[in-house]
Amino acid sequence: MNILHELQARFLPALEDFTENPQPFAEMVKVSQDARFGDFQANCAMPLAKKNGVNPRELAASLVEKLDVSDLCEPPEIAGPGFINLRLKDEVVESLTNRAFKDERLGVAEVKTPRKYVIDFSSPNVAKPMHVGHLRSSVIGDALQRTFRFLGHSVVSDNHIGDWGTQFGMIIYGYKHFVDEAAYQADAVGELARLYRLVNTLSDYHAAVSKIPQEEQRIETLAGALESAEASADPSDKKQKKALKKQRNELVAARESLKELNSRVVEIESDGNLKQLADAHPDIARLAREETAKLHGGDPENQKLWDEFLPQCLAALQSVYDRLNVHFDKTLGESYYNPMLADVVADLEAKGLAQESDGAKCVFIEGNAAPFIVQKADGAFTYATTDLATVKYRVEELGAEVVLYVVDARQSEHFKLLMQTVDLWLDTKIDLQHVSFGTVMGEDRRPFKTRSGDNVGLESLLDESVRKAREVVASNDDSKTDADGNPAPELDEETRTAIAEIVGIGGIKYADLHHNRESDYVFDWDKMLANTGDTATYMQYAYARIHGIFRRGGIDLNELRASSFNIHLDDPAERSLALKLCRFGEALESVGSECRPNLLTQYLFEMAGELTTFYGKCSVLKADTETTKHSRLKLIDLAGRVIKQGLELLGIEVCEKM
Repeated sequence: MNILHELQARFLPALEDFTENPQPFAEMVKVSQDARFGDFQANCAMPLAKKNGVNPRELAASLVEKLDVSDLCEPPEIAGPGFINLRLKDEVVESLTNRAFKDERLGVAEVKTPRKYVIDFSSPNVAKPMHVGHLRSSVIGDALQRTFRFLGHSVVSDNHIGDWGTQFGMIIYGYKHFVDEAAYQADAVGELARLYRLVNTLSDYHAAVSKIPQEEQRIETLAGALESAEASADPSDKKQKKALKKQRNELVAARESLKELNSRVVEIESDGNLKQLADAHPDIARLAREETAKLHGGDPENQKLWDEFLPQCLAALQSVYDRLNVHFDKTLGESYYNPMLADVVADLEAKGLAQESDGAKCVFIEGNAAPFIVQKADGAFTYATTDLATVKYRVEELGAEVVLYVVDARQSEHFKLLMQTVDLWLDTKIDLQHVSFGTVMGEDRRPFKTRSGDNVGLESLLDESVRKAREVVASNDDSKTDADGNPAPELDEETRTAIAEIVGIGGIKYADLHHNRESDYVFDWDKMLANTGDTATYMQYAYARIHGIFRRGGIDLNELRASSFNIHLDDPAERSLALKLCRFGEALESVGSECRPNLLTQYLFEMAGELTTFYGKCSVLKADTETTKHSRLKLIDLAGRVIKQGLELLGIEVCEKM
């Protein structure tokens, strides 16, 4: 039973006498923020009273008279201006806890109406090593696919990799002109990544050189306009002051842009080798685009190179996914949809949706200044075309009802146009959702980079996290003592290494997932691996502590779980922990409805806090009676199973020893 949903459902018939639309008022039944006022609280009487022009306490009293919760709750109490406080009967909490203990799903029911989800996440460009920017999409998407599956939905996870776009033209051009064969043979992906960066750097240099005169002219124009405006401005005119501020900001931004352009030029011109290459390849950006066009046009040489590069690139990506324990049902890259793109554009034209504009074919959406370009003037297709073909495939071939795009917030405009175009284009209605997220920041609160300004490689990030975790695990184990105070570490070197991998990878994942996905967050090693606070390590220690109690007590878990002892809740700390455990399903449903894994981490952290309070007030192995001991052993076993299942849904492993 989802207790919260059941109580909200009980309020619906009671509310019908007070409003024609009771649902929003029933949803005002929430978990109480202060246990002194009960387990749940209904705050609907005040807005209903205002709507009906009556006293809120009187309306609350009338509502309570009609409310049928006597089988679940103690008599409801009215507090303050009309709050309705609800406390579950102790026997109800006991019954739900024992049912959860005996249930492999821990009391979490599957959804009554499962839906077919396609979850599109991670989606790196191949031939470039994964970096920290891919972390959020990978771990958020994986947590969502695990949670939706556990809730009973049908899920297809799809890694829509970039294996056909402009970066391949750059790599092919780089391979033809700059490849170091020895380096390529030793580390193909590393050399291809170097070639991509080189071509990109040289292209940026030429773009900067051509843009600098334009930017200088723009700055001169802006400065002149600002000087003239300042000379004639009325200091007391607020509108003029606001306009001047805007002009100054534009001038500052233009100067920053010029500074950045000049720094790119200086970087190349101060490096003799790079300057020589830049001079020898003045049209490198255009020629790289031509290599892309040749690949898309079926050029045998470029196709052969693509066929050679791709398997090695995919293998390198897979090694990172294996380490992250992230799995996909499908890996259908952009290349898979290439044969479908012409038909997409033709269908859009046939339906009057795609129109020609400056030689390009575009879908114009009312209210949007920018069009959705589906074919460029040179005939090339775009990401928009590929995404439209992908939606059509997912609807027709995969039977998708919902598609979640776990992609960073900077792509919001693209997905807005995609969704609006699909609504106009396809006859079958499909629920497309952009599950957006913020940026991983460094301590300087700028996007997390290396000292040289490059993106932080994801594999090196994992290595560093595991190294730091190994130090934490070793330090904690070395500090253990026996009854006489002598050193008594429990873990051999091999076990320490295995635990460090679990703790290190789990720390990175949890640190990402416990933030609201739409927020940026600062990457902090110390907080990430701390064994106190809202971290994976804290949760993993909570699990290991439970199993430490079982080891000290010589408890056989199979015997414990099969025993006839029931869980009894005689102490308030027992009841509080049990009630939290019974609300596991609520947390998972919230994750599913909002696509926010942080709601699960928040639940787990709060539950672990209840567990700590329980330990402080209730002895387990030294309980007063054997009945109480077995009851408490079962209660902490249930807590451990919830922790393990919750972390598993986040893609995080646990250890019985730490």
